[in-house]
Amino acid sequence: KTGFFSAPYLRDGKTPIALCAEAYRFQTLEAIDRPGVRVIVNPGGGNERFDRARLHAAEIIVYPDNLTIFDELARGRADLMITDASEARFQQKLHPGVLCAVHPDRPFDFAEKAYWMAPDPALKAFVDQWLHLTIEGGGFDRLAARWLH
Repeated sequence: KTGFFSAPYLRDGKTPIALCAEAYRFQTLEAIDRPGVRVIVNPGGGNERFDRARLHAAEIIVYPDNLTIFDELARGRADLMITDASEARFQQKLHPGVLCAVHPDRPFDFAEKAYWMAPDPALKAFVDQWLHLTIEGGGFDRLAARWLH
């Protein structure tokens, strides 16, 4: 009612990110949802909703600072985080050899990324066309290679 979404530009979904040496342990929700597994999460968003709906035996650690949550994970103060695959890829790139995204190409659920904008049909048409040309022309792949891969 207050805005439009563009056409989607990225397929996404929730996936784990963990210390690289331990990432092999967290391939499935069943492997994660065990006593003694510590899952760190930022409060109040989609990550916390996902964890609380699907994890019942693992310890959920709510960490209040989105800016340093991945540093906490890198320090080993949690075993993993479940977040958007795109964010897991980005954090893996920021913490090379320390944090590894676990199967970001096969997330646990399905989501898409899109731009949210003012409810202006002309603006939406422009943005959708720009996205289409950027994706088909390879510009999006070049950006993704720089930031996500």
